[in-house]
Amino acid sequence: DALKEVRTISYLLYPPLLEEMGLKSAIPWYLDGFSKRSNIQTTFEADPDFRRITPEAELALFRILQESLTNVHRHSGSASAAVKLSQVDGEAVLEISDSGKGISPKLLQEFGDEWAGSLGVGLRGMNARVSQLGGKLQVESTGKGTVVKARVPVSETLNSLTRTA
Repeated sequence: DALKEVRTISYLLYPPLLEEMGLKSAIPWYLDGFSKRSNIQTTFEADPDFRRITPEAELALFRILQESLTNVHRHSGSASAAVKLSQVDGEAVLEISDSGKGISPKLLQEFGDEWAGSLGVGLRGMNARVSQLGGKLQVESTGKGTVVKARVPVSETLNSLTRTA
C-alpha cells in the first residue's frame, strides 16, 4: 500500500503524460484519479483546436487544476466540478467551477482586488504561477459555487508548430 501511495504521489507531482502528450491529455487522466479518490464527479470540456503551449505554462495550469480541485474537495462541499480548457484571443484559459457553498461574498468584498494575498496559500500560489507567465487569475464566488479562471498568454511560435495534443 505504501509503495502504491508513493507511486501515485510521484505521478501527481509531475505526470509523464503532461510532458509527453500535453495538458489537454493530462487533464482527463488527472480527473479520473481525482474522482476515484474524492468521490467528486468531474466533467471536462476542451476546445478541439487547443494546441500545446509552453511546458512552463502547461505545468502552471496543471498545478492550478490540482490546487483548485483540492479546494473543491476540502472546502466547497460540492459533489461535482467542471473543467474547461480553451484558447481564446492569444491566451490559454483553464476554468474550474463547482456548485458548492462558495467563498463568503463578504470576505471577497472585504479584500477586493487584494484577495490573492488574503484567502490562503493555495490561491496565492495559483496567482503567483499565472503572474510569472504574464497571465491573470480570476476567482468568482457566490453561495452557488466558485469559478477559478486562469489565463496565460500563448506563444504564437509554439502554436505554429505541428506539436498538438
